[in-house]
Amino acid sequence: MSAASSLLSEDQFLCSICLDVFTDPVTTPCGHNFCKNCITEHWNIANQYQCPICAKFFHVRPDLRVNTFISEMVAQFRQTAQQEANSSSSEQQKSKPGEVPCDVCTGTRLKALKSCLDCLVSYCETHLEPHLTASRLKRHQLIDPVENLEGRMCMTHDKPLELFCKTDQTCVCMLCTYSDHKTHNFVPLKEEYAEKKAELGKTEAEIQQMIQKRRLKIQEIKQSVKLSKEDANREIEEGVLIFTSLKESVARDLNELIKTIEEKQKTTKKLTKVFIQVLEQEISELMKRSTEVEQLSRSEDHLHLLQSFSPLKDVPTTIDWTEVSVHPASYEGTVVRAVAQLEETLSKEMKKLIEAELKRVQQYEVDVTLDPDTANPSLILSDDGKQVNHGDVKKNLPENPERFSTGLCVLGKQSFSSGRFYFEVQVKGKTAWDFGVTRESINRKGLIILSPEDGFWTIWLRNGNEYEALDAHVVSLCLKSPPQKVGVFVDYEEGLVSFYDVDSAALIYSFTGCFFTEKLYPYFNPGLDDDGKNSAPLIISRVSHSK
Repeated sequence: MSAASSLLSEDQFLCSICLDVFTDPVTTPCGHNFCKNCITEHWNIANQYQCPICAKFFHVRPDLRVNTFISEMVAQFRQTAQQEANSSSSEQQKSKPGEVPCDVCTGTRLKALKSCLDCLVSYCETHLEPHLTASRLKRHQLIDPVENLEGRMCMTHDKPLELFCKTDQTCVCMLCTYSDHKTHNFVPLKEEYAEKKAELGKTEAEIQQMIQKRRLKIQEIKQSVKLSKEDANREIEEGVLIFTSLKESVARDLNELIKTIEEKQKTTKKLTKVFIQVLEQEISELMKRSTEVEQLSRSEDHLHLLQSFSPLKDVPTTIDWTEVSVHPASYEGTVVRAVAQLEETLSKEMKKLIEAELKRVQQYEVDVTLDPDTANPSLILSDDGKQVNHGDVKKNLPENPERFSTGLCVLGKQSFSSGRFYFEVQVKGKTAWDFGVTRESINRKGLIILSPEDGFWTIWLRNGNEYEALDAHVVSLCLKSPPQKVGVFVDYEEGLVSFYDVDSAALIYSFTGCFFTEKLYPYFNPGLDDDGKNSAPLIISRVSHSK
């Protein structure tokens, strides 16, 4: 039973012998209370008169009478407890579909609070009370309510499933150990439960670790998206600034072009106007002389004609217009020069862009060293793994799958399967070389074909001045000047491999739309010595940030 009130506690009315609420409570001379029947049977069985609580011995059997005060208190407690029980029962939830109902309730079945594995019965809060108070029931194993408690009984022997057969990995009863599972290995359910629970704990820990890794990966992806967005915004801003500048430059050059042409046109127009004014003035004078000559020729006055003849007989002095002409203004080369100026402006802006891009990719510099286990036996590698050139003598080196057998090649020790990386190679003084990146699974024995299809993304120099990109189709490269140091940049996810002339900050070539699925390694080939003409080594150098 639950507590009847804040003043009446059930513990105050429990008999220490039956552990239930007093029935006909009596008080011993030592002051302890018991049910009359409980203490009487106790003394009858023991055949001596001793208090079960304080062990006080009585030589004469005490005359026990019902303690009316305690009896009244018990009656009051029972009444109050019953009222609360009735109230609690009415407040308890009725079992709903899918919920385990109480097996003891009659009529309206309430929702079960616990199931007893010993009784194989499910109890609501009210009917569970004895299991929480009675000592003989407290030892029963209670679990959260479950259906089909009969399923916890052995189908063969109708006994509780108390053991676990490790041999067959199944639950069995005690009698099974003497029949079908006679020679098998058994452990108590509790022991196997602890073991399986520990395994589940490990599984749960692994799952939580996997969840944590994936949450971290989500954060990493979100951060990557954030950085990508920032990069995109920065590129957009930069692009807007540059194209706005170019647009203004084009507009400015167009205005200059129009102004130049209009100035020429104005000059031509002004000169033409002067010529026309002079010509019109001469025409006016000639027309005036023509009128005078005509009038004189009509005169019949002999004296007047002879006297006026001399001033009018000669044509007025005028400019000889035979060699004078007005040609349209010459505009040849005006537009060409304007476009050339625009091209120069574009070239300057392009150089600024490449310089800025080169500085950005240089931030992804990695420390690359040459792997001697991959080097062709005819190559000489420096002790620090930063230089390689062709030697005169082929060394006797152990053969292994990683080593190049015929091609004068060597790979870097470092591999890359994600992200971005950059390294620089000094090529000063060389007449032939090829380098770039390659995938791990390339052919290292026999003939090597440098192409993306065969796992190589490279450029090369041949004959001192022939530069080519070895793409799906070989691309001839027209460089303004021979590069002394070449930078190699790779964006794994973007599928990009770019080569830069570091000193002039110029883009040499880019492989785009590449699809990488395995590890990438830096690749180097210093070329044949060529009687000393190409003896200079390829040198992996560090990025200089002095600019």
